[in-house]
Amino acid sequence: MLSPLASIHPDARLGAGVTVEPFTTIAADVEIGAGTWVGPNVTIMSGARIGANCQIFPGAVVGAVPQDLKFAGEKTTVRIGDFTVLRECVTVNRGTVDRGETTVGSHCLLMAYVHVAHDCIIGDHCILANTVQVAGHVEIGDYAIVGGSSAIHQFVKIGPHAMISGGSLVRKDVPPFVKAGREPLTYAGINSIGLRRRGFSDEAVALVQQLYRTLFLGGLNTHDALEQVERELPATPERELAVAFVRSATRGILKSPKRSKAAENEE
Repeated sequence: MLSPLASIHPDARLGAGVTVEPFTTIAADVEIGAGTWVGPNVTIMSGARIGANCQIFPGAVVGAVPQDLKFAGEKTTVRIGDFTVLRECVTVNRGTVDRGETTVGSHCLLMAYVHVAHDCIIGDHCILANTVQVAGHVEIGDYAIVGGSSAIHQFVKIGPHAMISGGSLVRKDVPPFVKAGREPLTYAGINSIGLRRRGFSDEAVALVQQLYRTLFLGGLNTHDALEQVERELPATPERELAVAFVRSATRGILKSPKRSKAAENEE
């Protein structure tokens, strides 16, 4: 299961059933969970913590030092959850003193040439399509999908179940459950299909839709829109998550569309 043509440091800790293909390098202070497949020509550097049953394709680099001029060699890590797939030439840098760790959750798919910079937090079941570039300190919630060739500005937050169109420049926070596209990045309805596929009830989807109609299409500023939402909509988990996210958005949230265009895209 461990190719004799691979370079594996004797201090690396590999679980049962790990496969390491030829010409891969695994440094000291690395942990790899049981059943993980590490393809050829992969580089796994010190500080990497990789879960069980992952797949890491050729050219990937996990645990390289941050591309941050403030980095002073502090001991930090990068953590990859179970059942996550890193496709060809994915790069995931370890953290800095800010958070100490870069995290990619379980059951994620990072397609070819995705870059995840230092101190990012990516949740479970996320999909980052080909060549998505994620700057430092970004947070991406569970089940979020980011289309190919998108670039995400540092410190941006993307909420759970959000879906972002390919080629997007993500400079502002993207609330949970929404679809976003165009330039500048604009609200384009809710991710209703994704929510139903994940078991959200029709009532929950309808509430989320009404919430964002109030926020983006109601003609109110954000403060007044949130107050109206809390007055008029029941206090469901979906409402509480969305309201808390918008209130805590330090970079502001994505742009509101013209009403007619948004209405076309909501269903």
